[in-house]
Amino acid sequence: MQTLPVAVTANVARIRARTPNTIMAVVKADGYGHGAVTVAKAAVAAGAGWLGTTSVAEASALRAAGLAVPILAWLHPGGIDAEAAAAARVDVAVGSVDELGALVARAASAVRVHLYMDTGMSRGGCSRGQWDELIGLAQRGQQARRLRVVGVMGHLPLADRADPAANAAAVAGMREAQRAVRTAGFGSTVAHLAATSGTLTDPATHFGMVRVGAGLVGIDPSGTVEMHGASRLTAPIVHTTAAPAGTPVGYAGTYVTDRATHLSVLPVGYADGIPREISPQAGVEIGGRRLPVVGRVSMDQIVIDTGAESVPVGTSATVFGPDGGATPTIHDWARWAGTIPHTIVTGIGPRVKRSIT
Repeated sequence: MQTLPVAVTANVARIRARTPNTIMAVVKADGYGHGAVTVAKAAVAAGAGWLGTTSVAEASALRAAGLAVPILAWLHPGGIDAEAAAAARVDVAVGSVDELGALVARAASAVRVHLYMDTGMSRGGCSRGQWDELIGLAQRGQQARRLRVVGVMGHLPLADRADPAANAAAVAGMREAQRAVRTAGFGSTVAHLAATSGTLTDPATHFGMVRVGAGLVGIDPSGTVEMHGASRLTAPIVHTTAAPAGTPVGYAGTYVTDRATHLSVLPVGYADGIPREISPQAGVEIGGRRLPVVGRVSMDQIVIDTGAESVPVGTSATVFGPDGGATPTIHDWARWAGTIPHTIVTGIGPRVKRSIT
């Protein structure tokens, strides 16, 4: 079985084959559900030069785990802790005049700042109409030695289309932001715009650094590059029964057996991250066979139709894994649930026991 570090290493190699620029390994959401420290260490060992997190607190935890490469935090759900950022040597991205003003007011020493410009997402970053105000405030903050501007960033709203033409407006916006920051006298700054999809499909989006998160754990949102799956979810059979034809299964009896068969129960449900709404094609792997999930997904259980075979209690079923073939992948589950693979791996609940191999 491929281990998590091996998968991350292989995925960084795939990224490296697409760009000569610095790779930032983004390990937010606990490394996309795979363990932030483990994913970060594997990515850095494979050549990633930066790490990315949601908050300064997440970045500080990586520092405590011994990771010394530059780290950027850019979402700040609880606000920016300027003191903690300076103490842990964490860069912060600032995407509004109000946020930058608060940082300047609180900072006791120079915090490393990336100016976060809205390049078309309208979900975060400073709108173009306020770029001059943001840059002017950053100049005053740098003169007062409360901050140091070291980077400029944006986001690609349409990169998953794998079409460079769809990225052109954001690329132009990023170049404009670079010029504005350079004209303001901030000197050499690192620029970054692309996440996984842009990195894999459009070199024009790469600038000085690319941010790769989903790609580390085997997800290419553009659907153009086969990445290495990094996780496996297994569960033991806890109950097996023989069911005659015409047996309703689960709440409301939405599935009724059309023949005599055997049914097995796995102790995972929507509280553990199994999507409640799935298509009839959904299945798990048991003994080299893909067997269908039948009936409604319950909070704590799903039911598997094993056909003529009565599968013993304790037998391990693979809900998803990197193998392919009879083993469903996270991409299969995303398709069955009408969602994206990101929600499958980040949705696995706390009751599921984790182990890193």
